[in-house]
Amino acid sequence: MKIKAIVGSLAALVLAQAALAGEAEVKKAVDPVLTELFGPGIKADAVRKLDKFNLYEIQIGGDLLYTDEKVGFLINGDVLDVQAKKNLTEERKQKLSQVKFSELPLDLAIKQVKGNGKRVLVTFEDPNCTYCRKLAKELQSVSDVTIYTFLYPILSPDSAEKSKNVWCASDRAKAWNELMLDGKQPASANCSHPIDKVVALGRKLNVRGTPAMIFADGTRIPGYMPAAMLEKALDKGSANVK
Repeated sequence: MKIKAIVGSLAALVLAQAALAGEAEVKKAVDPVLTELFGPGIKADAVRKLDKFNLYEIQIGGDLLYTDEKVGFLINGDVLDVQAKKNLTEERKQKLSQVKFSELPLDLAIKQVKGNGKRVLVTFEDPNCTYCRKLAKELQSVSDVTIYTFLYPILSPDSAEKSKNVWCASDRAKAWNELMLDGKQPASANCSHPIDKVVALGRKLNVRGTPAMIFADGTRIPGYMPAAMLEKALDKGSANVK
């Protein structure tokens, strides 16, 4: 029995090494193809063998492509498991987009506590974002949550100035809510602010649009969400925290 176990372990190790070798070879072959097709500096961040489909997953930031072992073609689209009725590409993207919540620099965000504040929500928002304003309205009916808002000015030329003025206000949460709910512009102000650090953080996390929401379990959801769906996402995020 011990001999069988050892042989089985060796076989698994050999297969794992072969897969890794294949992934490394595919990455080496696909990088110049990506550069040629999409421009200088575009390379695969990771390559993963999908044994079930005899394909290789090519990860570029938050995007996924697929190819064969010879890099004879590239597929830009979703892989659907018909039997399981799942969008495997979307599931994989969600997993890749997860954030280590404990590593977020929450001191760079505006903090609001509603009710007991037990549930937690992090958002990246631009002061000129229409859907951020819709999100602000939906959050009015959501209680028992602590909200951390990162001011992420990426949409308009004056977004950074508005973000700076909100951050420098004597009551940041009030200034933010008045801007997003009532359209009241914050008074011009100057102070030491973290806007550049937040922009760098957003780029590092590949936040491409606003609003972007991150829940306590690290799940990321791009875009606006109505209150009823927010409640469910907040409960799920809290329940999944280990």
